[in-house]
Amino acid sequence: MSWTVMGSTGADTARERALRALYDEQAGDLYKYVLRLLGGDRYRAEDVVQETLLRCWRTQDLVSGEPLRPWLFRVARNIVVDDYRTRMARPQEVDGTAWLDELLARRDDLDRLLSSVVLRDAFKSLSVKHREVLYETYYTGRSTREAALALGIPPGTVKSRLYHAVRALRTALDLVATPDGEIDAAPAWYSPAA
Repeated sequence: MSWTVMGSTGADTARERALRALYDEQAGDLYKYVLRLLGGDRYRAEDVVQETLLRCWRTQDLVSGEPLRPWLFRVARNIVVDDYRTRMARPQEVDGTAWLDELLARRDDLDRLLSSVVLRDAFKSLSVKHREVLYETYYTGRSTREAALALGIPPGTVKSRLYHAVRALRTALDLVATPDGEIDAAPAWYSPAA
C-alpha cells in the first residue's frame, strides 16, 4: 500500500517533516486498527486515516516531540463512532420505489380475493355430487374411505367422482395441463396477440 501525504514528495518545513515522520511511524498501524473497527471496509478506513492525519496537522504541535499515537487512535475511533451514530440517526433513505412495493403487497391481497371469487364461481358450476366429494376430501381433509362413510357411497365412487370433479374444476378455471405435467393457467381475458 502506498501512501502520499498532502501531495508533496519532499518535506520543506520542520512541521511537514514531522508529519511525514509521524505518518511513516503510525499510518500502517492506524490503518489496521481502523480497518478492524470498520469490519474490513478498506475505502472508509483510508478516509478515516486521512481525516485523522488532517486533524492532527491542523490541531497538534508536530514539532514538540510529544507522543501522538494515543491521540491519533482516539481521534480515529471517535471519527468511526461519530460516522456510525450519524448514519443510525438519519432516517432511512427512500429510493422512490416504495410505492411500487406497497402496490405489489396490496396486489397480493387483491389477487387472493379475486382467486377466491373465481374459485367460488367455478365450484358452483360443478354438480352437487362433485361439490360434495371435493368438500369432503379437500376442504375437510378426509381420506377417501372417510369421505365414502360420510357420503354413504363406496370408496371407488368417491375416487371416480373426485377425478371427474377435479377435471371439471380445471376446465371451469381454464387450467390446461402441459406435456410435463405442470398446470398452466390462462386467464379468460388473455390473448396471445395482445
